[in-house]
Amino acid sequence: MGALPKRKISKGRRNRRRSHDALKPVHLVACPQCHEMRLPHQVCPSCGTYHGVKVIEIKAKKKKSE
Repeated sequence: MGALPKRKISKGRRNRRRSHDALKPVHLVACPQCHEMRLPHQVCPSCGTYHGVKVIEIKAKKKKSE
């Protein structure tokens, strides 16, 4: 047998411990170049710019063949 708790953990104490476990909403900002939503302080995944400078080359999306 392992160790057992001496006293029951109250609901308030349990809930205070879990207060940081909730998911936080993702903060998005509009890209000033293409106006797509992106994460702040990150290279825009749709146009490849950061602070107005083209950093990465984005490949064109392929069209579906029918």
